[in-house]
Formats: sequence, structure tokens, C-alpha cells
Amino acid sequence: MSSGASLGPVIFAYDGSDLAKLAIDEAARQLGTGRDAIVVTVWQQFEVGFVPSDGVQLDAGRTAEVKRAAERTAADGAALAELVGFTARSAAIESAPVWKAIVEVGEEHDGSLIVLGSHGRKGLGGILIGSVAEAVAAHSPLPVLIVHRRPKSA
Repeated sequence: MSSGASLGPVIFAYDGSDLAKLAIDEAARQLGTGRDAIVVTVWQQFEVGFVPSDGVQLDAGRTAEVKRAAERTAADGAALAELVGFTARSAAIESAPVWKAIVEVGEEHDGSLIVLGSHGRKGLGGILIGSVAEAVAAHSPLPVLIVHRRPKSA
């Protein structure tokens, strides 16, 4: 039994991006293996909000199609988490705002940590678009691990 067995699951906010994949890898590096995890993909009607893992272009107005793609994306994220040593399950949740759903999943499942990537939007664009990572960190009672894109080697 691992030392993390008594802790609640790690909650991964997974949008299918390379940065979300990096966040899973970094969490495994930081936390070790054997932890339970829930990989969450949040989707919204009329706004996809994630990168479909199979590369399919979606019409956000087709709710059933977007939901199925979110479920596949979350399942692919859970498979990645399994590959690096987590015992993972997936969840696709329709919600707005995205940050609120992530925080709620953490609370509902007695999570021990929320992990997500930060796309690092800055300036006016970041203010207008909003930062899911920043909002999760500001509103979550759980610790939050925010993974940033690694700088390119010189």
C-alpha cells in the first residue's frame, strides 16, 4: 500500500491539451505512484472548451456529439494517468464556469489535490478570457498544483 492510499483522489482538470498532459506527468513526478485520481473534462453547450483527443472538429451546438467527445477526452486523460502510475477514472461534466466544476468535483470526492495546466494568458487577453487555473486556485479549499509550460532549452 502506498503512503498516499489514505488521501483522497488527485483531481486532474484535463482539456486534452499538451499542457494538460504535461500536468499529469508532473504530478506523477511530484507525488509518486499508486494514488487514486479522477480526470475531469468540463464541457459547455455551444462552447467546446477542450481539445478533442481524436482531433475531430466539433459543432458546439451538437450537444450529444460534444458530450461524447468530452467523455472520450476524459477517458484518454485517465489512460495517460494510469500509464504514469495513478489509479484513474474519468468524468465529463457539463458546466459553466469551468473552474467551478473543477472545484466542485474536488470537494464532492474529498480530493486531496487539484492539478491543472496554466496556459499563461497575460495582459488584456488574459483578463478578458479569464484563467481557469487562477480561478481554481482562488476558489478551491484544496491545494492546487498549477503546471506551467516548460521553457525551451537555449
